[in-house]
Amino acid sequence: MTKPGEVTLQGRVLPIGGVKQKVLAAQRAGLTTVILPARNGPDLDDVPADVREAMRFDPVMSLGEVLDLALEPAGQGLAAVS
Repeated sequence: MTKPGEVTLQGRVLPIGGVKQKVLAAQRAGLTTVILPARNGPDLDDVPADVREAMRFDPVMSLGEVLDLALEPAGQGLAAVS
């Protein structure tokens, strides 16, 4: 049994539980993008259609994909204060 949000030592993203509840909570919090383990894709069928249409879902299989989506490339952040 895997715990929510786990990754393997090889960097594979494992599936999570409670996708519907987590997506609905994210929407209530004002989030519009969700990074989701690819193996949880079928769980989105349980999410109401209006919520699915209002949000963007990025399925990932590896930690590298998560980092690419979640972090800004170097030089794209705030300008350095001098």
